[in-house]
Amino acid sequence: MIILTFIQKAIVQGIGILFGSIGEIVTEKSGNLNLGIPGLMYMGGIAGLMGAFFYENAVAAPIPFVGLLISLLFALACSALGALIYSFLTITLRANQNVVGLALTTFGIGFGNFFGGSISKLAGGVGQVSVATTAKAYQASIPGLNKIPVIGKLLFSYGFLTYTALILAFLISFYLLKTRSGLNLRAVGENPGAADAAGINLNKYKYIATVVGGAIAGLGGLYFVMEYLGGTWTNNGFGDRGWLAVALVIFSLWDCRKAILGSFLFGGLYILYMYIPGLSRGVQELFKMSQYLVTIVVLVITSMQRKRENQGPEMLGIAYFREER
Repeated sequence: MIILTFIQKAIVQGIGILFGSIGEIVTEKSGNLNLGIPGLMYMGGIAGLMGAFFYENAVAAPIPFVGLLISLLFALACSALGALIYSFLTITLRANQNVVGLALTTFGIGFGNFFGGSISKLAGGVGQVSVATTAKAYQASIPGLNKIPVIGKLLFSYGFLTYTALILAFLISFYLLKTRSGLNLRAVGENPGAADAAGINLNKYKYIATVVGGAIAGLGGLYFVMEYLGGTWTNNGFGDRGWLAVALVIFSLWDCRKAILGSFLFGGLYILYMYIPGLSRGVQELFKMSQYLVTIVVLVITSMQRKRENQGPEMLGIAYFREER
């Protein structure tokens, strides 16, 4: 039963990372490198919490499902807006993507912590705020199936965002590999000059991919706040999960389907130290960084193999200038 519990906890830990990774894969397929994913996850999390908080405090008998819809819309809108600002700066103004991405992460974390603290004061708390009514809707598992021995707990005991992440991974893989629009998007990231010559609107694809990717990443923050933490906010509570999402993109070789298993592996490595007794604090920290070490190993191996299908988009992070075509 310990192994079963560990696997379940690994899945729970990995889903938030998976959302961030899916969002970054969509973004990077357009050639944009958005290092603001951690910040967008914070923005999605705090925006969803704010939406639920104001709704629950505005009505006498809040309905969980309504709170869910409001928080979901707030999270998507806020993270998409952050990604839109990033897009404008890097695509239209051609600012350095690394600088803008890191600035977005810094802003997003500060944004989350500031408004998290502000809401806590409104709620009369001391550093923590809760929207338990709305969180119940996020945490509701599949009735009946969740009662099946062993299988029920392992497969059907999660909230709807968990299954949303898995479905998104397969849908986006299908879109990128099997549709003309997906092929165009990949062409924009691989060879923007050829795509431009073929009449593909580069800015349109870049904007849409980056904004949609940012919104998906925001769902990772919403999942962490609502489903994982049960509708509570604690400043800096996300830890390094946003950066793990970026690392997972490389680990999964820019494939959303591989990112599913990778997220479960990352989630397991993230909590593995809890299941090994007698570890010192230093050793625990080594376990926490093991995901990055695994990613580095994968990156080295794929670089040595030189297989094009295992590499990132050719023009990733490089601005395209039509006059240089």
